Amino acid sequence: MLDTLTFLLEKLFLLAHIKLSSLLSPLRRERAGGGGGGGPEREEAPPQPAGAPQKLQRGDLLEVPRTLFIHFGIYLGDNRVAHLIPDVLPAFTTDTKQIQEMVTNTRLLLGVLSKRASIRVDSVEDFAYGAGILLNAMDRAVGRSALPGEEVARRAELLVGSVSYSLLWNNCEHFVTYCRYGTAQSLQTDQFCEWLKSLIRDQRNVVLTALMGLMSMLCLGISSSTALPTFLIPFTLWMAS
Repeated sequence: MLDTLTFLLEKLFLLAHIKLSSLLSPLRRERAGGGGGGGPEREEAPPQPAGAPQKLQRGDLLEVPRTLFIHFGIYLGDNRVAHLIPDVLPAFTTDTKQIQEMVTNTRLLLGVLSKRASIRVDSVEDFAYGAGILLNAMDRAVGRSALPGEEVARRAELLVGSVSYSLLWNNCEHFVTYCRYGTAQSLQTDQFCEWLKSLIRDQRNVVLTALMGLMSMLCLGISSSTALPTFLIPFTLWMAS
């Protein structure tokens, strides 16, 4: 039951990010034009061009936009970045040379769906995948002091290898926050959970869910597979709201 719930939450997380990513560009244009009310949630330093290792220090936290999410890594020095990245390719081949090639967006997304990932070391250029790099921007958002850079890098190096992956509970953000701040945390997951709680608190969703259940009973007939969700899901939402 718990595995099923986690599976559903992860798919909802993906759908939520697809919707948010489609709105991201208009919102940025609106903010740039002075509209939209409040400012951004956190101040961000200008992105550094990909592949500028001389400006990075060992233990720095790097973040770049990647597919639907922000991707994170820990700079190890010598133009190397440790990062937890989903990758479906190891499910089909044991060719180390092929696996070590740059993870494309398709491989990454299929890795998310198959829950396969590894903590690997890549060049800054491969990690950035052509995007600009934000440097230690999370320090202001997390509100905790970063550990010394050498300790951060050593933590990352010790974790290199295959890992279990969960979009909600063990992603690249959990990895870097553990290394840099000592506690695993995902702000993206926290934001999703807050969004989910706001949906649950909105009692209009109880009515909508009940109506959809009644429609399914009218279309598919009354059976345990239609009647039970029709009553159980709205009741659960009502009690949680």
